[in-house]
Amino acid sequence: MFLPLHDNTSLKVIRFQIVSGVIIAINLLLIIYTAVILGGIDKSTLATSFGAVPALLTDFKVLPANLAVIPEPATLFTYMFLHAGWMHFIGNMAFIWVFADNIEDAFGHIGFLVFFAFCGAAAALAHTLAGPQSQSPLIGASGAVSGVMAAYLVLFPKARIWVLLFLKLPIPIPAYLALVGWFAFQLFNSMMPQTGDTIVAWWAHIGGFITGGVIAFALRGPLNRRLASKITS
Repeated sequence: MFLPLHDNTSLKVIRFQIVSGVIIAINLLLIIYTAVILGGIDKSTLATSFGAVPALLTDFKVLPANLAVIPEPATLFTYMFLHAGWMHFIGNMAFIWVFADNIEDAFGHIGFLVFFAFCGAAAALAHTLAGPQSQSPLIGASGAVSGVMAAYLVLFPKARIWVLLFLKLPIPIPAYLALVGWFAFQLFNSMMPQTGDTIVAWWAHIGGFITGGVIAFALRGPLNRRLASKITS
């Protein structure tokens, strides 16, 4: 729908988005590893072992012993650091770069890490509930990113962001229009049948967005008070 390029919301408490930067760096290292070093078979194996597979999370299926590298519940977190390709990676990292710094500013470094992980896990569970017998691995940071976007909508609805609309047209737009429109797009597509080899996890996006929005709304008082303080770290 759109790719975010820049926003006009400056950092108010932290000096640099350390956690967001580390998340981007880890994802970059892993996409280089999977896209450049590994072959196709190994990439598929990696996704099966470390991606969130609904049928495995619901015990509908069991992984072969050679693929069961980590406990299945741990994949609710590891799946966020694997991507299907460079475009998948670039899209998610662009959203993190534009929106996550301000949410890390509001929550603090540790609080943001917990928030990001929780939204990602909730997104994977929403995806699992939507298709509990699916054997396709869920990979990508978009569920957690959706939570970040919802928190941005709650805390900075009047911000203006530059977006690449339809990946072609750069325009400035109010944050609330972009983010509400994005969420409506996810809801619409979740009701449409999907065909082809690549399946978009619309319900992971929806679940992550709702989770992030609820948390940010519940904590908006202390978060806004923190943002009103001076730069300290």
